Amino acid sequence: MMRFASITDCGNREVNEDSIGTAQNNGLSLFVVCDGLGGHGKGDLASSLVRDVFVNQFEKCDNPDCFLGETFMMAQDLLMCEQISLHAKRQMKTTCVAMIADKKTVRIGYIGDSRLYIFKGNRVMRRTLDHSIPQMLVLSRRLKESEIRNHPERSTVMRVMGVEWEQPQYELMEMIPTWKCKAFLLCTDGFWELIEDNEMCSCLKASTDPQDWLDRMTDIVKTRGVGRNMDNYSAIAVWKK
Repeated sequence: MMRFASITDCGNREVNEDSIGTAQNNGLSLFVVCDGLGGHGKGDLASSLVRDVFVNQFEKCDNPDCFLGETFMMAQDLLMCEQISLHAKRQMKTTCVAMIADKKTVRIGYIGDSRLYIFKGNRVMRRTLDHSIPQMLVLSRRLKESEIRNHPERSTVMRVMGVEWEQPQYELMEMIPTWKCKAFLLCTDGFWELIEDNEMCSCLKASTDPQDWLDRMTDIVKTRGVGRNMDNYSAIAVWKK
């Protein structure tokens, strides 16, 4: 089992289109963060639908190796059906990043620009790579990693749930041994855009538990958000026991 703390907040927006979910059962832990897109009150429906599918499916998970891929596909299918039912085609979209862990292994899947950071010691060991234009420019060496947060197209997401897929658009990272990791951070772009990686690490080093770590990071995010049209922001801070 993992220790964790979570937050979701509407920022300066009228509606919170983020959804987060956590569940623990039979030695397994699930964490999921979704950021809805589409406006007109439909983004929050998309993100909550996908979150609920992950949490509900986790209750009957009997094969962690297949859980993420199967659940991404199920959530995508249900989201597309819900669009038809509500006459909201292409108006209900969401990102999603999910993690399932046991004592030995961490499995991670994602789509969009909600992120998962993996910390070894007090350093970022790796993170998910955004499905966004700035991230693509970084991978093609036309942009520096440090420039993503302030890029004018940082919110242009190239892969999401809730649009037709010719083939699966989510990505699964290779399994990671739990012993290599100290902590994890799942968060929407409204959170990571307002805090640098080195600040996450400094907060982690100074913290006594996941709630303390999350509180320190959230203070930075809220301070940086003053004076701007602050987006919804959500995060789950996870520590290995």
